Amino acid sequence: MDGFGVTRHPVAGSDAAVIAEIMLDRPPVNALSSALARELAATCADLADDASARVVVVSGAPASKAFSAGADLKERAAMTDAEIMRQRPVIRAVFGAVLALPQPVVAAVHGFALGGGCELALSCDMIVADETAVFGLTEVTVGLVPGGGGTQLMLRRLGAGRAMDLVLTGRHVRIDEAERIGLVDRRVAAGQARQTALDVAATIAANSPVAVRAAKRAMRNGWGVGLPAGLDIEDAAWRTAAASADRREGIAAFAEKRPPVWPGE
Repeated sequence: MDGFGVTRHPVAGSDAAVIAEIMLDRPPVNALSSALARELAATCADLADDASARVVVVSGAPASKAFSAGADLKERAAMTDAEIMRQRPVIRAVFGAVLALPQPVVAAVHGFALGGGCELALSCDMIVADETAVFGLTEVTVGLVPGGGGTQLMLRRLGAGRAMDLVLTGRHVRIDEAERIGLVDRRVAAGQARQTALDVAATIAANSPVAVRAAKRAMRNGWGVGLPAGLDIEDAAWRTAAASADRREGIAAFAEKRPPVWPGE
């Protein structure tokens, strides 16, 4: 694969379940080229249909300077206006594919997460970041608007005032501020983001895959709706889990004081 790889980490206590790690590896800063975006979108679509993949982790290669510094501006500089417009669906597709994953998705951020790299992290369900992390939606500084969901995802994560600040200034946010304003969910020591993200993923993967996916769906689909509609979405998710073989196994395992073996159905 051009610029990334997928590693399948076994889940303890299961013969088939895995944590799928997508590691960006396009030195020096894991810039998102058109080719990389196409491959990432296709990989996420494959993982969405993979019942064995319980959690997805998105990381940057440890030797790289960044999680991702965003769009490949050198590639963009050689494009005509028409070519940039033709690239647009490709860019939208990769962020949409991450958002569409039914599994929980954990970002492991070290170094720069700027522009599309920040949007990639925002597209994940949780962000683990180490002391070296620097975030920013820098698009306005080069005459663009965040186009990978940044305006909407930052708004939902931080609220209107803070999102306006970051989007309209295009400034960099280092880890102290990122933690304070809720841009990151877990802050860890330098060099520990990837392992911590995998540990978080392992904790999630030990739970019922049916319940985890249903809970994620309820929270994602509940964004931006009123409380009554949100509670109906939650009820539908509850009914899915309650009618599943996972619920029956979970109750039996609790009563028998043993670890559950999830059917995942």
